This record gives sequence, C-alpha cells and structure tokens, in this order.
Amino acid sequence: MVESAGHWGAARWDDDPAPGPRTPDPHRWQALAVCLIAGFMTLLDVSIVNVALPSIRQGLHTPESDLQWVLSGYSLAFGLFLIPAGRLGDARGRREVFMIGLALFTLASAACGVAQSSQWLVVARLVQGLAGGMISPQISALIQQMFSGDERGRAFGMFGTVVGISTAVGPLSGGLLIQAAGAEEGWRWVFYVNLPLGAACLLLARRLLPDTPSAGRVRLRDLDPLGVLLLGAGVLALLLPFVQSQQWPGDRKWLLLVGAAVLLVAFVGWESWCGRRGTQPVVDLSLFRVRSYWLGCLLILLYFAGFTSIFFITTLYLQSGLHYSALQAGLAITPFAVGAAVAASPGGRLVGRFGRPLVVAGLATVAFGLAVTALAVHLVPGRGVGWAMAAPLLLAGLGSGLVIAPNQTLTLSEVPVAGAGSAGGTLQTGQRVGSAIGIAAVGSMFFAQLSGDGWAIAYYHGLVVAVAFVVVALVIGLVDVRGERRSRMRVLRSARRPSAGSTQT
Repeated sequence: MVESAGHWGAARWDDDPAPGPRTPDPHRWQALAVCLIAGFMTLLDVSIVNVALPSIRQGLHTPESDLQWVLSGYSLAFGLFLIPAGRLGDARGRREVFMIGLALFTLASAACGVAQSSQWLVVARLVQGLAGGMISPQISALIQQMFSGDERGRAFGMFGTVVGISTAVGPLSGGLLIQAAGAEEGWRWVFYVNLPLGAACLLLARRLLPDTPSAGRVRLRDLDPLGVLLLGAGVLALLLPFVQSQQWPGDRKWLLLVGAAVLLVAFVGWESWCGRRGTQPVVDLSLFRVRSYWLGCLLILLYFAGFTSIFFITTLYLQSGLHYSALQAGLAITPFAVGAAVAASPGGRLVGRFGRPLVVAGLATVAFGLAVTALAVHLVPGRGVGWAMAAPLLLAGLGSGLVIAPNQTLTLSEVPVAGAGSAGGTLQTGQRVGSAIGIAAVGSMFFAQLSGDGWAIAYYHGLVVAVAFVVVALVIGLVDVRGERRSRMRVLRSARRPSAGSTQT
C-alpha cells in the first residue's frame, strides 16, 4: 500500500521529460533548499501569528471577528487556491508560478506589517494566503520533477521535517520577536521577518529552479473559475454566522447556512457537469467513490478544524486572560508543536505496518490530551496553568504526529495514479477549509462565553468544541478501520471458495 503511494505523482509530473533515462539536475539539492525555505515561510505564518493576536488586538484595536479572520482568512484563501494554482503551474511553468507567488507573498507580508487598521490587515492576510496557495503545490511538483527513486523519498522526508519545524518554532519565534520589539508594535515584525527570506528566495529561484518542459499557454476556463467561486462563496457563507456571531445580533444570520448549503450543492452539480463534459473540474468528484479517500478527506478536515483552533484560543487565554507575555505564551504552546514534530517521522515509518489503526490511536491520544488540558484549566487556577498544560499538550502533540502524514499516505494509497495530483490538492484544500471552519466555530463559542463567564470558562468551552471535532474525526477513523476489515474478510472468503470447490471434485 505505502509503496504504491510513493509513486502517486509519476503520471502527473514525470511526463515532462522525454522517455528514457534522464540526467539528474546538478542543482537539484540547492533548488530544494529554496523550495523548503519558501514552504517554511508559508507554514510558519499559520503558527507564528497566533501569539501575535493579543498584540494585534492592542495595536489596532481589533474586534473579535477580525482576529478570527486574520487566521481563518489566511487558511481559507490558501486552501481554495491550491488546486487551480497547481494546474496553473503544470500548464504555465512551475518556476514562473512559484516566483509570482513568492513575490506576492513577500509584498503581502509587507502590507500586513504596515497595516493601519484591522480591515487592512485582514485583506492583506487574504492576499498572503492566496500567494501561499500558489507556492505550496509548486514545491511538491518540483520535487517530483527534480528527483526520482530514493532521492525523491529523501526530498519529501526533508519537506515533512520542515513542516514539523515550522509548526514547532512558530509560537516561540513569534513570542521572541514581540518580546524584543514591544507588545504594541512587535506584531508587525512577525510579518516583516518574511521580507529578507522572500527576497533571497526570489533571487535564488531565478537561478536554481528548473523550467517545466511541457509549459505553454493556459486558458482561464481550464482553471475552473466558476467552481472556485462557488466553493469559496459556499464556505464563506458557512463561516460568516459563526465569525460574526457577536457582531450580528438576532437569528437571521443563521439563514446564511441555508445559502451555504445551496451554494455547495450548486458546486457539486457544476463539478459533476464538468466531469461529464470532459472539462477538468477544480475537484474530481470521481475520487470520492474510493471509500478510503473520502473517509480520509473528511477525517482530516474535521481534525484540522479541531487542532488548529487550539492555538487561537490558547494564546488569547494566556495573554489577554492571564497576562502572559507573548514569549511566555509561545513557550506554553510549544510542547504541542514539539510533540508533533517528534512523532511525525516515526508515524511515517509505522503507517505501512499498522495502517489506519495508527491514525485512530493518534486521534485518541489527541482527544485525551486536550481533555486533560481542559481539566488542568479547572484544577490549576491562575498563572500556574501554563505549567499544568505542558504535559497534556505534549501528549496531544505526539498524537498529532501520528495523524497528519500517516492519514495522507493512507487516504491517497488507493487513488488511481492518473488522479493523484487532483487528489492531493483536494486533500490539502480540505485541511485549510477545515482550519477556517474550526477557528470560526471554536472562536464563536469562546467569545460568546467570554462576555459573561470569564476567560477560564470561555477557554474550557472552546476546548470542548475543539475536542468534539477531534472525536468525530476519531469515529470516522474507526468506521474506516471496520470497513477495511470487512473488505479483507470478503477477500479471504472469496479466496477460500474456489479451493473448497476443487477439493470436492
């Protein structure tokens, strides 16, 4: 199963060169370093901003809904542009799209840093997320293009390590920057740190990244703009009632959920029509006929909704509620990220032996760790809660390391090779949309409780919603394990029948 997963992209990316043996790119490892630095930047901006939220709130007098959009807007824009950006890179040239995305990301980071209002910052974060969505699919495509065999496995392993490191160092580095520059203006340096990295990467990308031999012209309709618009509008309508729950009084806002359902049904209908017509849709719905694929996508969407929202409410609770400094809050969150980084590599090695039960064990560990974290908030009042949270957050992080990469391997393992690129992009899109939904739902509960019951109770209720997302993901994992066992039993029964018949004759 896992071996086949290692060749997912072969038909998609390796069709560029002429048939036969090819000479490895002599600059491939230097080019990989450029890709990894760019990937590090885009992923760091997910975690580093969490500890800056109270500083942003103080510096720009940001309302609660805008704080949620600073995080969920980045994830949403990032996720919605992944698939069309990957297709654009295939058709127009991966180096060109990579460089455009990197330049836009760097400029958007500067715009975030000089923001004079919360609305300005939210718009700049949306652009930054869109640019991150342009960069990310080019990295995996370039790795497929530049490397083969064992080298490709090493390159993807290095990329996985960068993912873990960016998550681990984000809260701590954000806390250090704000500590050094001051609480009121220090949040700006969380974005300014991207400027020298982005400029250096741009110069090196021009020299080191390879061309895409099959690149040519691309038509706008090939990117399925209507599909992207319907999906984006549907998810936006789904998020708005939760994000604006405190700002929009009354129950009329919940009618948007009906609109979201209509838009998402229209999206499915449009994508089905595109598939029948032979036009490339933004999401290949035929992939969802594969049981392990659609269950894996749903599982990871719900898991990202749960675990990414934890950082959002934890930093607000520690800094605004308990008056931790940004550095102290970053240190308090770091155990989760360290646990995830430590467990990620063993998880990748063990998934071939244990399969989906490994993911189920990881989800159970995350749920238990977060439940104990919620208990710690009750048992250890006051500023000592940061120490009480460290061990359960570390445990939850270790579980997280057994979920994300192993689930990706298992979810894509039964996908036909021809659909591998679309399948991987759809899976990543689900992760980002899940993050946006989770931040909206958990943040809505957190701020609703905050107005009446105080920070500790608000944090507790927010954690309960986050744990609920993880538990539902756990149930889906158990359903997949049960279905896999039934399939295996059917195969064994069908294999025994012919042998029994031959014995009777």
